[in-house]
Amino acid sequence: MKFNRLTVTLMVVLAVAICSRATFAADKNEVVDAVNRYLSNLETDKIQTAVAMCDPEVSILDEFPPHAWHGPTACADWWKELLAYDEKSGITNGDATLGKPWTVDVTGDRAYFVAPMTYTYKQNGKSVKESAAFAVALKRTQAGWRITSWTYAKQTLE
Repeated sequence: MKFNRLTVTLMVVLAVAICSRATFAADKNEVVDAVNRYLSNLETDKIQTAVAMCDPEVSILDEFPPHAWHGPTACADWWKELLAYDEKSGITNGDATLGKPWTVDVTGDRAYFVAPMTYTYKQNGKSVKESAAFAVALKRTQAGWRITSWTYAKQTLE
């Protein structure tokens, strides 16, 4: 069977497109899995797993003082300060639930993730529900996707 140049070119383009789409979908799934793995390990007995998912240059923005954390100890510092803030504020039974992602963009070794989040807790015995957006920037490393930045942006409080 003889193939002309156009046929061969089209076959190569089609093969690359199919492989790229599959790789792209796998990358998106890996990013979503990394964000979920980070969040599911935000417990005192598992916190080292979450902290290990943070890039040494990570940057965090959150609603409680001092509101910003940067650098190699940022994830551990944020966790310690969250626990202290919760205790001081009478917050217990915190539970953050991530919704279906609004955005998962992957470009090379970088990714951007945004999803709705619902944070429920008790404050001085009263139930509270916060709706927020959770945005995360990640980079692919030899050890997998690592968080380079995240922010929690509260939208409503009930």
